[in-house]
Amino acid sequence: MPVKALSPDYRGEMKDQFANFHGNQVVYVGWDHHLMFCAAFAYPLPPEMPFGALLSEVMPDAFGQHPEWEQIDWSKTEWLLDGKPFQPQPDLPMNQQGIGHKSLLRFHTPELKGFQGAGV
Repeated sequence: MPVKALSPDYRGEMKDQFANFHGNQVVYVGWDHHLMFCAAFAYPLPPEMPFGALLSEVMPDAFGQHPEWEQIDWSKTEWLLDGKPFQPQPDLPMNQQGIGHKSLLRFHTPELKGFQGAGV
């Protein structure tokens, strides 16, 4: 992302670089068309974490508040990784699937329309 600095010679240290997260990478996860969540959640996760652990151990803490969470059919869920279609492999580590520091994962549940149809 381009930055316009107030001074042409400005040099700043990026505070959100991978090295500052103690071996973790930040992964953003958003549930499309579910407006109870205004933005993607940011998780500091080990790059070697299997994708299935993200689904079963990490995401329920935040997304589990939604009344439709328990109704998700994960076999029908559509995923985007950094804006491109993605087919996650539950048993593989995230870093082996192209999920890197500051990646954005978005998922869409076509059979669910958001709380009281709010996502339609």
